[in-house]
Amino acid sequence: MSASASAPAPLFQGLWIPLVTPLREGRIDHDAAARLTRRLCADGITGLVVCGSTGEAAALDADEQLALLDTVTEAASGLPVVMGLSGYHLPETLQWVRTLARRPLAGLLVPAPHYIRPGQAGALHWFQAIADAAAAPLIVYDIPYRTGAVLERDTLLTLATHPNIRAIKDCGGDAAKTQALIADGRLDVLAGEDIQLFSTVALGGRGAIAASAHLATAAFARVIALLQAGELAAARAMWQPLLPLVEAAFAQPNPGPVKAWLAERGEIGAELRPPMMPPSAAWRAQSLNLPARLAAARGG
Repeated sequence: MSASASAPAPLFQGLWIPLVTPLREGRIDHDAAARLTRRLCADGITGLVVCGSTGEAAALDADEQLALLDTVTEAASGLPVVMGLSGYHLPETLQWVRTLARRPLAGLLVPAPHYIRPGQAGALHWFQAIADAAAAPLIVYDIPYRTGAVLERDTLLTLATHPNIRAIKDCGGDAAKTQALIADGRLDVLAGEDIQLFSTVALGGRGAIAASAHLATAAFARVIALLQAGELAAARAMWQPLLPLVEAAFAQPNPGPVKAWLAERGEIGAELRPPMMPPSAAWRAQSLNLPARLAAARGG
């Protein structure tokens, strides 16, 4: 199938932020989370992802995750919110999906089960079972370097036939697979690697879930809007100055750099939960002032 009028209308497009989890003295800083959410919403994002990898979800217990989700949903004032989930025990994961069904979610961001490394039949069973149980549509999170599981093109095209599987966060590292999914048209393709935002949207992808867009948020949103309007030269001129920020955001383990930048701006604390550690002194010396330099170069 090629992209056509028969493809479903996009549910997931534009700029989505995989929200960091602000911490203070070991606890979630809900006030900071609400302030950050409101600022990001005002800067032109489409929606938010709570409890993704950028949100240190693996270090949050279930009660903390639900409390954070409630804080962000309230602060987002109607902007769509997606919840990340992960695991490898299917019955427990399905129970968590049923718990989340009581929240007004726009979607669930779901990776393959980590550690197990299932084959393609096992991956299909995993996603289809979760999609059958979920009240909200699924975004397949294709990120083999975290899960150890590669999702092949035919597997993703099969998942696209499920009415409750509607998008993919594409961190698969396979440009041919990305373009095949865009051409097929049934899944909303969102760049999951920030450095691929420009190329994915220029090729017809719907948008991006981009951690580095916590900073210069309006500029990232504008790049996507320009690309979708076909204004390639203007989009390129705005994108090029953002590249050092994108590269520095992932030069140390995510979300350490993003939290350091937001702390420098006074928006949140820089605290992380072990085993995550702050960025190195060398990174701080080279990159901590990048957002300020970028803002100055753009005149604000």
